Amino acid sequence: MISSSLTRRAVLRGVGVSVALPLLESFGPAQAKSETATPPLRLAFVYAPNGKHMADWSPTTEGIKFDLSPTLRPLEKVRESITVLSGLCLRNATAGSDGPGDHARAMATFLTGVRPKKTSGADIRNGVSIDQVIAATIGRTTRLPSLEVGCEGGKLAGTCDNGYSCAYQTNLSWWAESTPMPKEVDPRLVFERLFGDRVRGNSDSANTKRDRDRRSILDFVAEDAQDLSGKLGKADQRKLDEYLTGVREIERRIQQAQPTVAVGKENLVRPTGVPENYQDHARLLADLVALAFQADLTRVATFVLGNDGSNRSYREVGVSEGHHDVSHHAGDSAKHDKLRAINQFHVAQFAHLVERLKSIPESDGTLLDHCLIVYGSGIRDGDRHDHDDLPILLAGGGNGTVKSGRHLRHPAGTPLCNLYLSLLGRVGIRADRFGDSTGRLAGLDG
Repeated sequence: MISSSLTRRAVLRGVGVSVALPLLESFGPAQAKSETATPPLRLAFVYAPNGKHMADWSPTTEGIKFDLSPTLRPLEKVRESITVLSGLCLRNATAGSDGPGDHARAMATFLTGVRPKKTSGADIRNGVSIDQVIAATIGRTTRLPSLEVGCEGGKLAGTCDNGYSCAYQTNLSWWAESTPMPKEVDPRLVFERLFGDRVRGNSDSANTKRDRDRRSILDFVAEDAQDLSGKLGKADQRKLDEYLTGVREIERRIQQAQPTVAVGKENLVRPTGVPENYQDHARLLADLVALAFQADLTRVATFVLGNDGSNRSYREVGVSEGHHDVSHHAGDSAKHDKLRAINQFHVAQFAHLVERLKSIPESDGTLLDHCLIVYGSGIRDGDRHDHDDLPILLAGGGNGTVKSGRHLRHPAGTPLCNLYLSLLGRVGIRADRFGDSTGRLAGLDG
């Protein structure tokens, strides 16, 4: 049921479902005009495992006329919205007195900047990640404070990397020093989290009914949607139709991508797991993040393309060997070629997210104009296990606070957390330090 007085954001409700809508300017013209002038800033952090083959990653030129290296070529359509950041490091991921365990430290420190306690027991200790610091402030205004998704599952215990708990190596987001935020890998469950109305108490029966009848979530709110459409201007009617079409399309793709089985006497059709095809999986998750941002269901997200140390093979690009095995290339040119293919494939999934955000109009620009999306790895080169001069990208305009389309090279040893400290200021959080930062990252605003 739509609120009797149209507000900036509307929600369509049905039995067991609620569909939040994007910003519509018809909702209170005076209020909408002032609010849409500065849409909320959204932030996402995308993690790729095992470093890069840096010879194929780093642009050879700096500034606005930087060249797209072989690994970055999938970003050609959105290069003007990309900032390549060179020279950034994770000092607390280095071995020091802790010895081996670079994959665990890489992922644990990527968003915290804090050296994790080396333990495989219950006494894990890490820092609060930047996404959760931001979510604690701006997440109170949205349905979900933050959204955590990934292409590989996580663990909260066990030994994974040279005496480090699996919690470090398989979780990117940390709510507290001993509490990681587990990521969801099943696109269907992400979709249900975004649109299933768990507050109403009828979600289980509603989900069962949708499974049995193979009905769309939009069928349950069709009457509300029709009623709302009649109250909107033509531009908003078109925006509403495009948005709801996008929701239905994602539903369709989720159903097609997941193998199903019949369950029980009623022959309920239920998914048996995540999509088998990696690209289908990654792009469904990317589109769900974009949808969550578009409907303002959350303003903070993390997206893990693979856990660090992952040995997944990528037959989609002709690599049958495991990624981790190939990353230990020892200078072998054949392995370099395979790494280039994997690295470029990961960048292509990131490019899909960026292109999707750019395709969505919002206010006086696009959704990407009102986002900042960090992409990177906590390891530079998988063979050396080093954490200097990391492969880092920043996409989006940050509500006009970032001049993109450039390659910026910072002095060697500049903490990655300097970037995060700069992001805090852009969402209105006053802080003088984050992780191992030494100051705000220079040059982002041009």
